[in-house]
Amino acid sequence: MRKPNIMTVIFIVLSLIGLGFSGLSPFFVLNEVIIRFIRDGVLVLALIIPVTAGMGLNFAITVGAIAAQVGFLLVLDWQIGGLTGLLLVTAIGTVLSLAFGALIGVCLNKVRGKEMITTIIIGFLATSIYQFIFMIGFGTFLKPHNLEIMLSRGIGIRNMVDLDSYRNIIDKLWLIHIGQVTIPLFMILIVIIFSLILRYILNTRIGMQFKAVGESKRRTEILGLDSDRIRIKAMIFSTLLACFGQIIFLQNIGMLNVYTAHLNSDIFSCAALLAGGATIKKASIKNAFLGIFLFHTLFIVSPQAGQNIFANVALGEYFRSFVAYGTIAFALVLNIRETELNPAALTAKTGRK
Repeated sequence: MRKPNIMTVIFIVLSLIGLGFSGLSPFFVLNEVIIRFIRDGVLVLALIIPVTAGMGLNFAITVGAIAAQVGFLLVLDWQIGGLTGLLLVTAIGTVLSLAFGALIGVCLNKVRGKEMITTIIIGFLATSIYQFIFMIGFGTFLKPHNLEIMLSRGIGIRNMVDLDSYRNIIDKLWLIHIGQVTIPLFMILIVIIFSLILRYILNTRIGMQFKAVGESKRRTEILGLDSDRIRIKAMIFSTLLACFGQIIFLQNIGMLNVYTAHLNSDIFSCAALLAGGATIKKASIKNAFLGIFLFHTLFIVSPQAGQNIFANVALGEYFRSFVAYGTIAFALVLNIRETELNPAALTAKTGRK
């Protein structure tokens, strides 16, 4: 069995065991997994291009999620609701994502070989700036227009704001009920359309350039490609997709936890991608979709399984975090081991001897 499939097998086994001990109805679990598929599908897809371009897992997709949240907060402050407001959120998020993605790409070009740890730090930095602006800036150097979303002291936005005017604007289209299973066909098609767009991009000229940069620095130089510019484009695409994914996520939930809604988007998305059999060097749309179903199935059944096995639901909750971080750690260990066993691949990758 190939190493990239080890993670998938582990998740399949754990999911089946958890489902058996949880006592939950398979139809309930399937409905919940479908909801999480449409919520998280595009966020996981946002990780594929950076992996293809040899930059590893992009933990800075949180920056794209922040861009989406900024769009929502500004439109709420301007009190523009409905489909018009949602389109304006998308426009604001797109502009911010293009700018943020380019900045991230420039930063990562300065730290070749250390992209993953750098994207983690970038995510922390972006979170700090974002929280400062909306916790301190609104009401001081930024004038609010909608006082309902402000704290009573007049400075800072409330921890939780209602997105009811944007909730389920598109989620309720083409709902199909098959027995006890509800299928939001339109939203599933949206995720599939994003995957088809991503597949198209990867098969165009720019997609071939992503693959060339990811395979070998030496090959990129032979082809006369500007690897720095290509890597910047990869981060722009990734950040933009993450923004769209967060918009879909938030409008489906209908609530925005202003300061923390984006924090786990990177960890859970990376863990889901790895659960589907991807590595930090190779990922596909198939890995993304399979990983979402496996990772979230385990996420759904683990609390109840913990309650039934140990009479303590908290153990199931702890297991969720263990699975998310453990998946990433295990994948990194496998990657390091593979590199040690095949040092020639590392030489070709970096262009160093």
